[in-house]
Amino acid sequence: MLILGIESATPQVGCAIGGHEGVLASFHSARGQRHAETLAPAIDFVRKHALIEFDELGAIAVDVGPGLFTGLRVGIATAKALAQTLRIPMIGVSSLDLLAFRVRYTNRLIVAVLDARRGEVFYALYRHVPGGAQRLSEYTLGKPEDLAWELLASGEECLVVGDGALRYPSVFSEVARTEFGDLGDAYPSAAALVELAHPKALREEFVPPWELKPLYLRKADAEINWETRDRQRQAG
Repeated sequence: MLILGIESATPQVGCAIGGHEGVLASFHSARGQRHAETLAPAIDFVRKHALIEFDELGAIAVDVGPGLFTGLRVGIATAKALAQTLRIPMIGVSSLDLLAFRVRYTNRLIVAVLDARRGEVFYALYRHVPGGAQRLSEYTLGKPEDLAWELLASGEECLVVGDGALRYPSVFSEVARTEFGDLGDAYPSAAALVELAHPKALREEFVPPWELKPLYLRKADAEINWETRDRQRQAG
């Protein structure tokens, strides 16, 4: 089964196509955060380089977050539109799961951390298991300092990956038993999305397009601003 993977939860946007033979073609860009303008041409680019037609796809996998609100909306809306047009099922995968999957072979505790802006991070903890990385915690939104104290208290040797670790290196470097991932592991990968989605597709762990939901963990800025204005009007 051929799978199109769409990843847009972070400043990087990407897509990839692959199946049982592995990833056939992929595209990633982290310039300008122009997700809406970049994604459709990128999908056509990888389709042509993979030498397939759209009707050969068997499923569409998409990063459901957590991540940046606008990027998630673009990626999920595009994935749903394609899935409904082609009448094929969907697979949703978390951005933090994708980060952990890239470094799954480490013996350390894997700490996937994405920059959530406003002085906060999205994160989850993982452990290597045969075939992948098992999540040990909930998907969480919190302060990087609180996460660093949690890691220090655990006494574990940790591998911290993601652009959240790159944003707050001094915070996490204070945890004595912490190692940082490479720059290439800073963002979720569409190629990793296809790899992780393929066994799910074989097990038929599909989601109908109308049931797939983004994992925001936090309200959109516009919604927060409206609620703040409402409270201010009520107080006045």
